[in-house]
Parts: sequence; structure tokens; C-alpha cells
Amino acid sequence: MDNKNQSIWSQEIPVKEQLKIFKRLMTFVKPFKFEIGLALVGAFIVSVINMLLPRGLQYFLDNYLVKQNATLQVILWAGLLYGFGSILKAIIQFTYEYFYALGSEKTLESVRKVLYKKLHTLGMRYFDQTPAGSIVSRVTNDTMTLSNFLSVLSGVVIGVFSIITAFVAMYLTNKVAAGLVLIFLPILLLVIWLYSRKSSKLYRGFRERLSGINTNLNESIEGVSLIQQFKQEERMTANFEKQNGSLMDMRFRMIRVNSLLLSPLTSLLYSLALAVTLMYFGYPLHDTFVPAGIMYSFSQYVASFFNPISTMMDTMTMFQDGIVAGKRIFRILDNDEYEPKQNESSNLAVTKGKIEFKHVSFSYDGEHEILHDISFTVNPGETLGIVGHTGSGKSSIINVMMRFYEFYQGEILIDGVNIKEYPKAELRRKLGLVLQEPFMFYGDISSNIRLYNSKITDKQVKQASKVVQADQFIEKLPGQYHAKVREGGSEFSQGERQLISFARTLVTDPKILVLDEATANVDTETESLIQAGLKKLRQGRTTLAIAHRLSTIADANQIIVLDKGRIVEKGTHDELLAQKGYYYNLYTLQQNTDKEGN
Repeated sequence: MDNKNQSIWSQEIPVKEQLKIFKRLMTFVKPFKFEIGLALVGAFIVSVINMLLPRGLQYFLDNYLVKQNATLQVILWAGLLYGFGSILKAIIQFTYEYFYALGSEKTLESVRKVLYKKLHTLGMRYFDQTPAGSIVSRVTNDTMTLSNFLSVLSGVVIGVFSIITAFVAMYLTNKVAAGLVLIFLPILLLVIWLYSRKSSKLYRGFRERLSGINTNLNESIEGVSLIQQFKQEERMTANFEKQNGSLMDMRFRMIRVNSLLLSPLTSLLYSLALAVTLMYFGYPLHDTFVPAGIMYSFSQYVASFFNPISTMMDTMTMFQDGIVAGKRIFRILDNDEYEPKQNESSNLAVTKGKIEFKHVSFSYDGEHEILHDISFTVNPGETLGIVGHTGSGKSSIINVMMRFYEFYQGEILIDGVNIKEYPKAELRRKLGLVLQEPFMFYGDISSNIRLYNSKITDKQVKQASKVVQADQFIEKLPGQYHAKVREGGSEFSQGERQLISFARTLVTDPKILVLDEATANVDTETESLIQAGLKKLRQGRTTLAIAHRLSTIADANQIIVLDKGRIVEKGTHDELLAQKGYYYNLYTLQQNTDKEGN
């Protein structure tokens, strides 16, 4: 985490903003208002029972025990009534806690669904700028914190009911003594306000440091082979310990603030309030003797007044944690880095597959252009080879045509229609992409080829695999097409994963095929299989192929050569060699390197 982010997350969240976040969080609760409403009604009834039970005991003490006229029948009835009230209270308490927990879990599920869905609407630029570990932390840790937040909210509502009913009971018992207790309320409100200001700053820092650890852990797991290869274990461990130590320091600061401003201070105020009321009742100038029942019930009401406040103060840590988590979640939900928009109301379809780039320019950050005035045409069924050194803009052409990023100058046409006019689903159906590093999902080979599309049959899966030569190794595996695939497909070679990726693309029968250096990282033996598969894959399809090995695009109908985001050469393989320019030099260098390698 850089210093800029630290300065942002070290700031306090103003109370006004906390209220705004709270109101937004409540919109997630609204769909489950039946469960929550039922729980609140139950909580109110329990608060009333808590007021009535001491009142009934007070009446029994002052009217029967003190006067020594309590018969066995009266004592039994008093015990039965008190027991019935306690049992009823327990039943209602179980019911409202159950329904509140039910509503909280449904809310949590709803938040995660909304957040996950939102992530899949964001453009690639967002994921370029945000570490994966941080995103995972938002979806898992922060949403789970909201569950605790809702539990706290339940405690707050119940506490408010208890405070109100306790004060009403105190007021009905003795107005002056109730007023003396009320004097301590402004002090408590001041403490709550002070804690809210101090703790929000600490919890923001804690959440961001936790996100940093998740990011570090994610990178360490993904890059473990590289870390071991270059003996970076000590450095990575030291870095993790530094981040973990920073998290622990922040946690210690939170503990100090909580220890000072939460239970100890509330308990002190409760003791002082009880002492003041006892002094008032015991003051010699009272005209009449204060009955023991009133003393008992009033002390119970004081406890019922302060105990919920103490509980709420203790749970303020989770409340603040929830507010911070809510702010972090809303930063994703409010992010406007959306994926490029398409005309979803259109019924256009890609039928021929003709591609035209007309004076397209593109920048990832809005400032530094990566593509400059790119223009070319690929007719249906033809293959365009794209060549250039690293950073020349090859992949950027693919990124804007696949609509991963928005371009702001020029036009991209498919079958003579602006690409932005096609619905997203149509583009995803008709444009097939094969990446240099194919991704394999946990499951089996069949599910990785069909990608859980129930419309694709087992016969189509096998046919696609046969066309691209993938069947030669798949059918030798235990389970064949149902052979297990672990995370990332680590049990398969790079070439085998690539062949499965070809089958995955072919089975959807795309009209346009996009190959992003699909043979760059495979061995020579596997490459011959891949080339045979590619040849069949390209038949009848318009193809854009980024080539690392120039021999793989020698039969392309057209080749463009990029340098610093501009097209510097254009023609067929033979035409470009005859020019003896950039392409010729690159091709000759590769041929000489291959000969030396042999």
C-alpha cells in the first residue's frame, strides 16, 4: 500500500458521512423488512416485559412481604407469574433473534450478489488498477463484517427500546430520581460522539492494512514458483511480517481506544448514577420512608438503562468496522469504470465477419496514446497477421476489438456496422478469443470446453476436440473428457492447455477468430499439433493473429507490422520480405536463431 492510499485511509469519516453510509446500507435490508420488522416487534415486547417484571416484584415486596401478609397462595401466584413472564420473555427473545439472524443472512447474501454482479460490469481498466487481493477482501472480509454490523444494529435497536422503557419505568416510580439519572445521558452521548470520530479513522486504517495483507498473500501464492526460483523467500517473509506488524500496531491502537472509551467508562457512569439515586432515596430530609420494593425496582431500572448503553458501546467497534466496510463496498458499487457499452436493444447479427479499423487511436489512461491512427481491412474468411516488438500495440488492437477497453477516436466496423451497435452477447458469440496463457477452471475437461453451457452437447465437445487435435491426449487420460482439472490446470502442459482452449473456442462456432500469440510458449512437438489445429480452426473464419513466431503467419492474406503504436509496414509475407525492412530483419533474425538452436 503506497503513501497516497495510507493518507486517504488515515482520515476520519465525518459523522454526516457515516449516517449517509448507514442509510445506504439499510437499502439492502429493505427487501427483508418482514423478518426484520417481526424481530423489532419482538424486541419491543421483551423490553416491555423487562419493565413489567421488576414492577410486579416491587408490588409483591411492598404490599405483601414488607407487610408480612403474604400467604402461601400469594407467594405461589407471584412465583408463577414471574416464571411465566420470564419464560414468555425467553420464547419471544428466541423468536426475534432467529428472525433477525435470518434477515441478516439474507441481506449479506444480497450484498455479495450485488457486489459480485457489479464487478463483472466493470471495465478491464479497473482490474488493471486494483490488486486482486484487495477485490477479494471486499467481497469476503468486508461483506462478512456487514453481517456483524447488522447484529450490532439489532443490539442498538433493542438497547434503545430498553433505555426508553427503563426511563419510563423510572419516571413512573420517582420523577426526581429519574431526572438525576438522565443527567448522565449527555455525558454518554459525548463519549459516543468522541469514540465515533476516533475509531472511524483507526478502522479505516485497519481495513486497508488487512486488504494489503490479502493482496500480498494472493501474490505470494500465485508467484510461489518464481519466489522459490529466485530465492526470494526471506524478502517476501520480511515484507509480510512488516505488513502484519503494521496491522498489529493498528489493532493495538484500536484496543487502547476501546479500553478507554467503552465498557470501563460506561460502568463508571452507571456506578455514579446508582450512587446518586441511592443517596437521593437515603437522604434524611425525605418526608416518608422509601419502600424496599421501590429501591429494588429502581435499581433494576437503572441497570436496564445503563446495561444496554454499555452493550452498545462495546459493540461500537463492530459498528465502526461495518461503516468502514460499507464505505469500501460502496467504492466498488459507485465505480463508473464500466466495460464499454453496447446497443443492447439492437437485433444485429454478425453474418460475414468482415473487419475494418478506420483511423483508430487508443489510450489506456486517457493521456498516453498506445495506438495511433490504425486502419486496415480484413475480408470474410481472410487471415490478418499482426507483428511487432513488445509494447508496439499488438494486444491493444485485440483489446479494443474485443471491447475490453473503450476507444475514443476512429471506428471499428464489423460487416460494415459500427461495433458499438452490436449487443454484447452477439459479439461474445461471434468473436472467439484464444490467449497466450489459457485459463483452466476447476472441474473436468468437458466443463472447461463447454464452460457450463448446457446447450453444448458431449458430441459437440468431442467433435471440437478432434478438429483441433486435442482428442489425441484427452482420450489417453483416465476418465477422458471427465478427467479432473485442478486449479489453473497445472497437471497439463502448456500445449495441452492451449489445445483445450482451441476446442473451447471452436465449440461455440465463432465467425471471427482472435489469436493472441497462441503458440508463443509451447514446445516444437506440441506446436506441430497446434498448427494443425489452428489451420482447421481458421477455415471459413475471419482471423486476427498476433504472431510471435513469424513462420506461423506466413500463409496470412495480409500482415501488418506495428512499431510504437503505428502501422509501419503492410503486405503479404513475400511482399514484406521483398521490402527488406522491419519485417525482413525480424524474420531473418528468427531464422538464424532457430538454426543456431538446432
